[in-house]
Amino acid sequence: MDHVFAIRESTVERMLAEVPYVRWLGVRVDRRGDELTAVLPFSDRLIGNPVLPALHGGVTAAFLETTAVLGLVWAVLGEDGRELHPGPDGLPRLPKTIDFTIDYLRSAGARDAYARARVVRLGRRYASVQVEAWQDSPERPFAQASGHFLMAQG
Repeated sequence: MDHVFAIRESTVERMLAEVPYVRWLGVRVDRRGDELTAVLPFSDRLIGNPVLPALHGGVTAAFLETTAVLGLVWAVLGEDGRELHPGPDGLPRLPKTIDFTIDYLRSAGARDAYARARVVRLGRRYASVQVEAWQDSPERPFAQASGHFLMAQG
């Protein structure tokens, strides 16, 4: 089991470090057991409306989609030995987004945000993921999303 977690963590850390927009956002992950929480540390550059101030809707969307892909990669690299096929850069080929629908529930304030993904369906060619983002309490999300992804083929 430790070997599986080591592979998962290594892959997720490489994705966070090597995807330029994700690196610019500053997304990191907090793992507790098998639960992965994405963290978006607050920065002034993430503000979309300086009057409120509130996180930019595009930042929220990118954070949710990044969390969905991270959750999907985390699930694929499971105990069954399933792997993502490596691309030319050595990183696993990421699932491709087919569609992604976001519900903005309330504005997100000027502080850190958190998100968790739940893989609803994971097949060999197709996956479905739901994501929620919050700031103060997971019981009070500011945005939620659902997405469908095409899994990379070898």
